[in-house]
Amino acid sequence: MSATSIPDPAAPLRREWRRFTPAQRLSRWLVWLVVVAALAWAVRSIDIIPEFLADAPEQMADLLVRMWPPDLAHYYPAVHAALIETLHIATLGTILAFALAVPVALLAARNVCPLRPLNVLAQFILVASRSVNSLVWALIFVAIFGPGAAAGTFAIAFRSVGFVGKLLSEALEETAPGPAEALRAAGAPWGAVMLKGFWPQVQPAFWGVALFRWDINVRESAVLGLVGAGGIGVVLDDAINYFQWDRVATVLLAILAVVVVAEVVVTRIRARLI
Repeated sequence: MSATSIPDPAAPLRREWRRFTPAQRLSRWLVWLVVVAALAWAVRSIDIIPEFLADAPEQMADLLVRMWPPDLAHYYPAVHAALIETLHIATLGTILAFALAVPVALLAARNVCPLRPLNVLAQFILVASRSVNSLVWALIFVAIFGPGAAAGTFAIAFRSVGFVGKLLSEALEETAPGPAEALRAAGAPWGAVMLKGFWPQVQPAFWGVALFRWDINVRESAVLGLVGAGGIGVVLDDAINYFQWDRVATVLLAILAVVVVAEVVVTRIRARLI
């Protein structure tokens, strides 16, 4: 046997290991190139003025100096009343959202509604609700109802329908089919199937979604007043327009306090219910 035919035992150790194939490496570089190009295009399109950007820290420091110390005398009664109105908007909007979203969720769940056209229609409604920002909904309802809390309530509700309906429909589709099938086989009516077969399984998700969405709506309703939809945003907008920065600080602290309290309350209720 010639010397050249003897295999080299160290040959596998000298082979270079590469994590990606050449095609995969090229694809990764193309993705990075597209990301960098999109970032450069975005920066050029928003027309950043270098002078304003360089002056931003100084302006921010000056604004903070004007806002400190907050004038807590502005809190009652104007800020307090607007804060209570904000909580009412969030609560009523959440309740109305569930009243609208539950039927749509039942139509979107394929194991509850087997008709494909109704599933598609319900999914379209949920997507349409989520695709419109709450401020845009507020502008629409301000044009319909005029400025005030009614516009904010409907804006919160219609914005929440897509979020609530999607999560509830997914919770319905993830339920075990056994209980519902047993009830149908026993001749139970549709209402009994929903109440005894589906509700016990989706109840934790229902309350979890309700609390989570209310928490979100408290935050969103705080800014709806900037477009005239009621709440504490109206007071904040007036204070900014009149350059009352100590009052602005009071409003922002009130919003922060409400958000923190809402977060604590929601967390404790979720721990007890779920």
